[in-house]
Amino acid sequence: MRVFKFFVSCFVAYLSWYVIYEFAIKPLTNVDEVLISSMVNVSESGLEMLGFKTGTFPQPSNFINRLGVSGSPGVEIGAPCDGLALFALFSIFIAFYPGGKKKKVLFILLGLIVIHTVNVLRVISLAAIQSKYPNWLEFNHDYTFTILVYGVVFGLWYVWATYLSPISKSK
Repeated sequence: MRVFKFFVSCFVAYLSWYVIYEFAIKPLTNVDEVLISSMVNVSESGLEMLGFKTGTFPQPSNFINRLGVSGSPGVEIGAPCDGLALFALFSIFIAFYPGGKKKKVLFILLGLIVIHTVNVLRVISLAAIQSKYPNWLEFNHDYTFTILVYGVVFGLWYVWATYLSPISKSK
């Protein structure tokens, strides 16, 4: 019964977050644009550190959402790929799982940093793939990196549930 209650609580919390996001956060704030612009800037720096020359791409007037290697069409980061929904999903799972509040907050913050870092590395990789092997872009975007990013989120959940929550210590 406890497991069922946990999953129902997570489902209701995520559904609530989604409704709030769609009807308040998304239309009334620029959180997606800020997150995407940050990802573009960090990813461009990462590409340049790896020896790629980044290009200049047409951008929307209010924020930056496109990056890539000079001479390639580049990649566009949309709101579904900025990681915000994953941040919510991860945070809700940890918040509803047993454990101390301070420990949860610290783990959630660490997890958000890890997820964001993996997402930036994904964008860097996709931009590099677009420049060298454009035919591989769609497959890697849809499958390889989706599995990788969700695998990292699952791994973080596993670490919390197996090693850090009070339930893991009572086994």
